[in-house]
Amino acid sequence: MADPEDGRQRIPPLAPFEEAAGFTRAIRVGDRIIVSGNVGVEEDGSVSSDAGRQADRCFEQILAYIEQLGGYSGDVVRVRMFVTDMADADAVTAAFTRAVGHARPAATLVAISALYDVQWKCEIEAEAVIGSLQ
Repeated sequence: MADPEDGRQRIPPLAPFEEAAGFTRAIRVGDRIIVSGNVGVEEDGSVSSDAGRQADRCFEQILAYIEQLGGYSGDVVRVRMFVTDMADADAVTAAFTRAVGHARPAATLVAISALYDVQWKCEIEAEAVIGSLQ
C-alpha cells in the first residue's frame, strides 16, 4: 500500500524499533525496491549458530519483502553482505547463490567488526528493479 504522504510503498513495520528509529525494512519507489539490512533471526526469535543458516534466513526475508512489493527474486540487481568473521564467507556466499545467483546481481561481501547482537554473524541488504530480468 502506498503511503498517502509520499506515494512510496513500504512493508508494514514488524517491530516497534522501526517506528522509533524512523526506518522501513523495505520500500518501493517507482520500479525500485530497496531492502534494509536483514539478520538471520528465525520466526520464533531464535538465532542459529550456523552462518549459512543465518544467511539463508536473511534471503528468505529479503525475497518475501520484494514479493510483497511486487517483485521477485529475478529482479534483484544488488546485494551487500556483511560478515563478522571472514571464515563464514563461503557459507554466506553459498546462501546468496541459492537465493539469487540465477539473477547474477552485483554483489559485495565484506567483513566488519561487529553487529548489534553478538549472535548475528551476517547482515544482508538488497536492491531490486522490477522487470529487470526480462
